Amino acid sequence: MTKARPIIEDPDARSAEAGKPEFLAQPPGSPAYYGFLVIEDSETEGWRYGAITAYENVGQEDAGDGFVITPDGACAGIVWSLDGPEFEMIVPPDERRWGVFELRFPKPVSSKKDLIENFRAILPRLKAEYERVRKKG
Repeated sequence: MTKARPIIEDPDARSAEAGKPEFLAQPPGSPAYYGFLVIEDSETEGWRYGAITAYENVGQEDAGDGFVITPDGACAGIVWSLDGPEFEMIVPPDERRWGVFELRFPKPVSSKKDLIENFRAILPRLKAEYERVRKKG
C-alpha cells in the first residue's frame, strides 16, 4: 500500500479559480508545476529542484515527488524513491515538460539539506537525459 504524502505549495502562487488550489487552477500561460514550491537553495549550475511532496517535519521519507527546472526554464517531473529504478522515463515529453522520470535517491529525505544533496547527486544524469531529449527533438 502506498503511503499518502503531504504536498507542499508555493505560498506566492495564485489560483485562477476561487476555491481551487493553485496547482489545479493554474493561470493561463503558467509553467508546468505552477503552484508547487521551487527550492531556490537547490540552484546548481542554473538547475533547480521543485518539491511536490513535503520534505520537512514529515519524518524520514523514502519516496516522494518533485520536478526540475533547467537553466532555460524547461521542466521535468521526478518520482523518487530509495529502492526504485536508477533512472527511467515513465512519461514521454509533451508540450509542457521534457518528461517524467522515476529515479533513485541515494539517501532518505528529512530536511531541505537532504533534498538538495540528493538533487545534486542525480543532476549529472538529469543533464545527460535533457541533452538526449533535446537532440531527439
